[in-house]
Amino acid sequence: MNIVIVDDHPMYRNGIRNLIQATDDLVIIGEAGTGEEAVRLAEALQPDMMLMDIRLPDIDGIEATRRIKDLHPRIHILILSMHKDDESILPAMKAGARGYLLKEADGTELLQAIRMVGNGNGVFSPDIAGRMVDFLEKRPKSTNPLFDQLTGREKEILHWVSEGYSNAQIALKLHLSVKTVANNVTNILNKLQVADRHEARLLVKLPWV
Repeated sequence: MNIVIVDDHPMYRNGIRNLIQATDDLVIIGEAGTGEEAVRLAEALQPDMMLMDIRLPDIDGIEATRRIKDLHPRIHILILSMHKDDESILPAMKAGARGYLLKEADGTELLQAIRMVGNGNGVFSPDIAGRMVDFLEKRPKSTNPLFDQLTGREKEILHWVSEGYSNAQIALKLHLSVKTVANNVTNILNKLQVADRHEARLLVKLPWV
């Protein structure tokens, strides 16, 4: 798994690099000290994963995550931060991060989190997970009746549309023909009463607001 570290503290980057270099399955292919540099490296290196700090010079890690996920949805992002407030956690998840780990985590926890996020799973520090559960339990359920019109297959395809995947990529992932996916996408847009994929993606994100 190819990894880029994004943190403005060289000593912290060194610590992660040394930890990862001792493994057989993880490789550091780049490092960034700012959010803008992280976006550029995502484009240039196309890593499997990026370890992202939130507090960065220029744009912060949340905005960097949002830009990277918009352009490269296949890149997994794990947030590594000292901050555990809702103003950091929830926007990071909305931006597309797959996990949120506090920097106080030990090496074993970090390596486990990297591998889990790299395999497409979500990972949170224990107290962060508690906050996420509280948020999900307290937030109002979506009352938008448009989603109730979707079939199970359409909901599945809408999920991948919301992640930025093309029809061809969705077809490959779900073992369907591109034509079948295209027909489903057309049905989804009509049922959701939106003009295009971008509007559908925004509609999916609304329950988080």
